[in-house]
Amino acid sequence: MTDPVSDAMPSVLFVCVKNGGKSQMAAALMRHAAGGEIQVFSAGTEPGSALNAESAASVRDVGASMDGETPKPIDPEVLRSVNRVVVIGEAHVEAVEEMSGSIEVWDVDEPSLRGLEGVERMVLIREDIAARVAALRAELLGGQPDSLS
Repeated sequence: MTDPVSDAMPSVLFVCVKNGGKSQMAAALMRHAAGGEIQVFSAGTEPGSALNAESAASVRDVGASMDGETPKPIDPEVLRSVNRVVVIGEAHVEAVEEMSGSIEVWDVDEPSLRGLEGVERMVLIREDIAARVAALRAELLGGQPDSLS
């Protein structure tokens, strides 16, 4: 099997439980910010059946897109090959043998715990993830973080 991750550019895998909201949001924001300079993947530890529509709308508001994406499980070859695995929320990912990158966990704001729902919730989550994506983009590309929103 051919390795799905190119050695020619930095790569990142965003993981959450369902791969319908936060990991897809992070991936969309990174694809938008990186402009093709970073290979971006997303997956779920227990993939759901559909994308979160509010999450998709929220990233569209800043020019990013989840179009064509669907919830999917972690591809072991991607997990083994990417430079960085970012775990968001309740998901748990273990390192695998011959893994070339590192795993980091983002404890992303969850406004619903404060009673915030709908668009307001999504904007706060998007802003939190966007700031983290900007910093990660800069780290992977060796530059300064840009604002993503």
